[in-house]
Amino acid sequence: MAVIFYFYNNKKTVSVNSEDGVCKIKPFRQMRIKFMLLALVISASLMTACKKEAEPERPVVAYEKPVVRNVEIEDDYVGRIRANKYVEVRARVEGYLEGMLFEEGKKVEQNAPLFVISQAQYKARVDKARAQLKKDQAATAKATRDVERLRPLYEQNAASQLDLDNAIAAKENAEANAAMSKADLEQAELQLSYTVVKSPISGYMSERHVDIGTLVGPGAQSLLATVVQSDTVLVDFRMTALDYQKSLERNVRLGQLDSTRSWQPTVEVTLADNTIYPLKGIVDFAEPKVDPQTGTFTVRARLANPDQELLPGQFTKVTLLQDVIENAVVIPRKALSIETGGAFVYIIRRDSTIEKRFVQTGYEMQNSIVIDRGLGTNETIVTEGYHKLIPGIKVMPVAANQANGSSQPKH
Repeated sequence: MAVIFYFYNNKKTVSVNSEDGVCKIKPFRQMRIKFMLLALVISASLMTACKKEAEPERPVVAYEKPVVRNVEIEDDYVGRIRANKYVEVRARVEGYLEGMLFEEGKKVEQNAPLFVISQAQYKARVDKARAQLKKDQAATAKATRDVERLRPLYEQNAASQLDLDNAIAAKENAEANAAMSKADLEQAELQLSYTVVKSPISGYMSERHVDIGTLVGPGAQSLLATVVQSDTVLVDFRMTALDYQKSLERNVRLGQLDSTRSWQPTVEVTLADNTIYPLKGIVDFAEPKVDPQTGTFTVRARLANPDQELLPGQFTKVTLLQDVIENAVVIPRKALSIETGGAFVYIIRRDSTIEKRFVQTGYEMQNSIVIDRGLGTNETIVTEGYHKLIPGIKVMPVAANQANGSSQPKH
């Protein structure tokens, strides 16, 4: 670069050539030397500015902080709802159905009367058994008096041993007949009580299976209705042997509550409209053997069902909570890169330089992943723009939630 300055005074000229570093000054008056020196300083400054290379522009990257939270490990299965209790109401004595004392589909309490079977013949049996008992009790009383009368006579040798033995035998026989009659009376009364069919449990009545006037009983149609207890329901689903092995690796035994944990294996049920049932259930049973034909075993959970939203017999999706990773370090899945040497993330240091950090990954969720080792909770990771990065360069960090809006650099 050449810079030429011309000073016209008495036709004297000053020239400064910056390319070869040679400065030639022709003789001129003393006052013009000051202007020449000033020009030389300006020329040197311009040369320095031109030779100085422009600093490259820093790439803009989005960043986030790792999140520390409890991570729930869940799996989905197909389950089937069934009632906590499902009891068939059957006629235990034979007769014609005379009455129905409930409304179908309504709730009934335990021991509430449901059906009435014709009672006439059973009342007659009770009356007959009661009369027979009275007869036998009278015979017992007479035999007892006979023994009491003969015993003093025998002691006075006024009656023979045979007479006393016969009296004692008659008394014992009468007592036995009275006991048999008492048992017959109790049986007759029990059969009479069976003519009023009562609910064995509290629950909701199904549709009746017989009509009024139908002959029912053990020798005829015995099934009258069913009572379903569905305030609490059970959900059954099947797991594979591999799932069971994984639960053991997490020190979780399904069907066994562990008071040392802050959580328990629970299930969440999805309804037919894809909404989540608000109440969760506890796994209270796991089949102790595997079905050799399917390689699966049955797991059962119990759920409260106060509003009857879950109907016995329906199929549903069951989400099982199998484990909880407490205080896990979680980052977005998009921040993680994988190469031959393993998985890594880019870390932004305090001076805005980039560090490539290899990490050990854990449980992976839909858009996030757990980092088991290699990452601190207060570090800053690059989530977007890392494809143009190399370790050691400086970047312009922007918070991820501002990357698509008004970006503010990280200080």
